[in-house]
Amino acid sequence: MKLTVFVSGMIAGDPKQGGATWAVLQYVLGFRQLGHEVFLIEPIAAKSVLGVSLEESENARYFREVARDFGLENHAALLLEDSEETVGLEYATLCDVARRADVIFNISGMLKDCLLLERIPRRVYVDLDPVFVQLWHSEHGIDMRFSAHTHFVSIGLAIGTKECPAPDCGRSWIKTLQPIVLAEWPRAGGNETGSLTTVGNWRGYGSIEFRGQQYGQKAHSLRKLIELPLRTTEIFELALAIHPAETADLAALTKNGWRILDPLSVAGTPAEYRRFIQGSKAEFGVAKSGYALSQCGWFSDRSVCYLASGRPVLAQDTGFAKWIPTGEGLLAFETVDDVLGGIETMNGNYPRHAAAARDIAENYFDANKVLPRLLEEVA
Repeated sequence: MKLTVFVSGMIAGDPKQGGATWAVLQYVLGFRQLGHEVFLIEPIAAKSVLGVSLEESENARYFREVARDFGLENHAALLLEDSEETVGLEYATLCDVARRADVIFNISGMLKDCLLLERIPRRVYVDLDPVFVQLWHSEHGIDMRFSAHTHFVSIGLAIGTKECPAPDCGRSWIKTLQPIVLAEWPRAGGNETGSLTTVGNWRGYGSIEFRGQQYGQKAHSLRKLIELPLRTTEIFELALAIHPAETADLAALTKNGWRILDPLSVAGTPAEYRRFIQGSKAEFGVAKSGYALSQCGWFSDRSVCYLASGRPVLAQDTGFAKWIPTGEGLLAFETVDDVLGGIETMNGNYPRHAAAARDIAENYFDANKVLPRLLEEVA
């Protein structure tokens, strides 16, 4: 049955983030690929639009560019919060669509507009930051906008189970793997001589203390692995958003042989992000320390893009191996020695691991498999 589906998430609120854009597009394009009528709506705070009107902003320019490149011009709107001002579809059109919509997948609860939300019978909160979302709500009393939703989905595969210490916040969490539209991410030719790469933020926000333990950011994980490049001949290139004021960490990274790239330059658009990943040998995927500590089962949408491209992934263990096969194509690690062992394993038969990476993407993350299951769960 053809459904009318809204997807809300951040694309232009912080423009030139190719990876964050893909995280939203996988849902939009994935549902469209299944034959549903899909509308993308992104709310944007006035403070994100600097010194100009919404129409003239860099945010709007980037949003239009993405909509054009993926054939969404007539199915997308950038909505200025607390107003009816839009770029793309007019607000009245959004209201009309909401009246007949079947479901909204509201990534991180981005959309808060009550007039639109309350018209849609199934309102699905999609949690892409497990443990942190639950702790902000339960320990810090931050309104994560759970009350506006009817269903709750998390990519933390252990959220709400005894294996994960994070509270469930009184919600029943449906767990899902990250979807990927494989037609947009074809298998790329091999690159055994390339670098081990990743894209990410050094830190996005502060750590959270819970039951005497610190649930921290990627910075806290990578510091424990700082010596890694000195112990192998592999080249590590990190497209890393790190503030210039982080002088001590920048010096330590440089001293230990990490190559730091500007993510805006190499991965600022969806096309550039895809090129960067497919030009790599493999991914060296570091998780936020909070994901690793909690063993919440988080697995990165970025890593899925590497797998789909036929790029092996060495990923920091967050407990995901209970649901996703490891050992070929995907190698989990905790320590520097684990990474070195994974590199040796991968290099022992790189073509086999590259093929296994693509197989994992096809068997576990294909949007044509993940999204129908998700629709059944929220029916």
